[in-house]
Formats: sequence, C-alpha cells, structure tokens
Amino acid sequence: MKNLYSAADEPELVEFGPARGLGVVGQGEPGGAAYGTCVGALYAVAGGLCGVAARNGRAFDLPPLEGRWWVEDERSPFDVPREEWHWQLFLRLPDTVEDAWYDEAREAAPHPAAARVQLVTYTEGRCVQVLHRGAYADEPSTLARMDASMRETGMVPNGLHHEVYLSDLQESDPAKMRTILRMPVRPAV
Repeated sequence: MKNLYSAADEPELVEFGPARGLGVVGQGEPGGAAYGTCVGALYAVAGGLCGVAARNGRAFDLPPLEGRWWVEDERSPFDVPREEWHWQLFLRLPDTVEDAWYDEAREAAPHPAAARVQLVTYTEGRCVQVLHRGAYADEPSTLARMDASMRETGMVPNGLHHEVYLSDLQESDPAKMRTILRMPVRPAV
C-alpha cells in the first residue's frame, strides 16, 4: 500500500483501483466536535480490528487517515461555511483483513459512535494528485495548481476531493505538515 502514500511536488496523473477500509460519514467543520467524535470512533474500531487481525496471525499497522470532502451547494467549497462541509473519513485495510473481523471489532469498540463506522469500498480510478506541504489553510494555492493541471490535460473533476494526511493531525508546525491532495478526473468531452 506504500505507493498510495506518496505523491510528487507537482500535479501528476495517477490511477487507483478499489479502496477497501473503515469509513465514517459526517458533516461539520474540520477539527470540530462532530469531526473529532468520528475520528475517535474510527480509530476505536480500527484498533480493535488490529487486535483481531493479530490474534489471527495477520497483524498490520494502521495507515494514514484519509478524508473525502464535498459540499451540497453550487458554490465553491471555499464559499460554503465550513460547518456545512460533508466528509467521509477513511482508513484503508490490507487485503489480509477478513470482513467478518470488522463486526467483532465494531461491536467491541469502547466508543459511543462506533456503530457509525462502516466497512466500505470505493474506486477513484484516474486522478490528479500532488503533495501539499504546509498548513491546511494554505491548500487553496495547491488546489489552484491542480486545477490548472487538469485544464491543461483536458480533464475535469469526476468525484470527491480526497486528502491523505501523512502528518499527525495534531501537528501545528506548517513546516512538518504533509498532505496528499487527490481529485478523480475524466476527459472533459
């Protein structure tokens, strides 16, 4: 799964097959109360799943947290109040994890929102992606470079804005923050 967690400093065209993992859907400001509750629930279930996998001789390390974002509005996401943003938080699972283990881990998770965590699969296909270095608030300039790259290659968005958080979510030093920004695309015509 390591190739899923690297990106160039300039926008590039890449392709991804199906992604299977734990997901939780919500709405609200990034870092807000609902977001924090869902992150906690996701990691509670994932931690239990790691334990079940280890007991079955298939231990694995948790991958970076991912988030897919959207707004239900015609305006640019940057013009929509952040409390109206929708998201799906996601942790990929290796192929060695059996679906049946998910139920055991979710039921045993000591978190009140654990029932919101689901086993999900999605496929993005062709994407434009780039490594964003710096604070989340500085992403618009990197997204503008991605948009320019899409236009230059005759592509348009074809899915949800996707972020892969390579740095700890609590990291506050912009010099240490790394996020892969990814957008599924298709030919414009």
